[in-house]
Amino acid sequence: MSVDKALGSTGNWLDERFHGAKGFRTLFKKIFPDHWTFLLGEIALYSFIILLLTGTFLALFFKPSMTDVVYHGSYLKLDGVHMSEAYASTLNISFDGRGGLLMRQIHHWAADLFVAAIMAHMIRIFFTGAYRKPREVNWLIGIVLFTLALLEGLFGYSLPDDLLSGAGLRITQGVLQSIPVVGTYLSFFLFGGEYPGTDIIPRMYILHVLLIPGIFLALIGAHLFIMFHQKHTQMPGKGRTNENVVGAPTYPYFMAKTGAFFFFTFAAVALASTFAQINPIWLYGPYNPLAISAGSQPDFYMGFLEGSLRMMPAWQWVVFGHTFAFNVFIPALVPLGIVLTGAALWPFLEQWITGDRREHHLNDRPRNAPTRTALGIAMISFYGVLWLEGANDVLADHFDVPLYTITEISRVAIFAVPIVAYFITKRVCLGLQHKDAHLLEHGVETGIIRQLPSGEFIEETRPLDEEMHAKIARPEPLPLPPGETDTGAEVPAPGMRGGLGRVRTRLNKIVTESVQVNGHGANGHGPNGHGAHADEDHAAIGASAEEPPDHH
Repeated sequence: MSVDKALGSTGNWLDERFHGAKGFRTLFKKIFPDHWTFLLGEIALYSFIILLLTGTFLALFFKPSMTDVVYHGSYLKLDGVHMSEAYASTLNISFDGRGGLLMRQIHHWAADLFVAAIMAHMIRIFFTGAYRKPREVNWLIGIVLFTLALLEGLFGYSLPDDLLSGAGLRITQGVLQSIPVVGTYLSFFLFGGEYPGTDIIPRMYILHVLLIPGIFLALIGAHLFIMFHQKHTQMPGKGRTNENVVGAPTYPYFMAKTGAFFFFTFAAVALASTFAQINPIWLYGPYNPLAISAGSQPDFYMGFLEGSLRMMPAWQWVVFGHTFAFNVFIPALVPLGIVLTGAALWPFLEQWITGDRREHHLNDRPRNAPTRTALGIAMISFYGVLWLEGANDVLADHFDVPLYTITEISRVAIFAVPIVAYFITKRVCLGLQHKDAHLLEHGVETGIIRQLPSGEFIEETRPLDEEMHAKIARPEPLPLPPGETDTGAEVPAPGMRGGLGRVRTRLNKIVTESVQVNGHGANGHGPNGHGAHADEDHAAIGASAEEPPDHH
């Protein structure tokens, strides 16, 4: 029996029972657009798969226990030292298990790559407007995934119970206690009593390997299903509209490409894990609540919370014997709340401001949404200032600057830098729009200089090709729905009356601010299809020497 016949018989047998042939045909014919930024989401997915594979290996040997043991393993510098069984088992994985250290390193690098890819993916979605209707739910799922990734990372690097991760866990306990009224109860519930207790490692282990990964699997599955059902967004280009998808089918092109990219991602992580050391817990030693190491830094994705804690002035109230530690509560929860809540509400706020309730399957170029892009850069700079402040001791040491000077600078920069970044980014976007408008109106410079009979020198231009025109042409900005603007109307529409309506009108002007293209839809071909300077050239050629044309 041939292989084809065997596969065909097996396929028929399965289809007769599960009727899946039609679904698979639809899946294989699904068209996926192609753009390098779409790989960011795939990197996040592949990193998660790597985490599952390496995490399963590590779970076979890790012992999530805080029982005190005396270490007598291969790492002689810690021989005879008291430590928790969790720390000892991590040392055994690193030094005694075959391939254990490599697996630990792959797992840690994949975790950092996972969070970084999610962040980059969400930034791409925000800047291109891919969160708009009908993809608001998928955007919210992405925000939940990002939040869970932060928690999963925190629990993961706390499991070895080394001095560095223990310091981070101590900060977590302080943040819980800073929550007014219920903070102490939450801390006792998580740690099973006084800090550090003996229950926190087993509890975090269950959360890290069972609960949160299960939620991840469910949300990632929902995310992919919704994306498949609603179809993938695409970048502007020739032949691409809001009603079609230009790309390649799942089989064989996309399956081959995405499969190869998975192995490329795995190879890159394995290469980094082989040559770049990360989280050498044997250098930190076992956790001791009385000790801390200088220059200790968390993983990059928690750096902004570290920075906000270091930046906040000492501010607390004591009311009826109860301490309200605002110097911990505000920096730990407010910055993250601003970023995540603002991101979650933005699609709905933008829809309300602009009145745009259409479906969007064609992405924006970031320059064509100046206000949105400027807000995004402002939030990134806000995050960046906090992240840098999280390493204020390291910066002070390397640049020989007083520690408190860096902190004072950061307290000003946290407000000034995002504002400056907003206005600079918006000006840059509007400038790029002016450039695009010039190309649409006049075409592309050829570098050929021509002298007219009048003596004037001009540079010839050529029309934009169809691909470039489709890429940079912008649709007309969508105004508020009819009757919802108060300009020129004696009686404003119901939605635009009162103070809220006036606020909406002003916000609409800010959000939709853009450079108007003269003769919208121009492609640089001029009125007769021969370029912007075609009429001048014809006039110059046909004019007599006695009556040269007047060119200004």
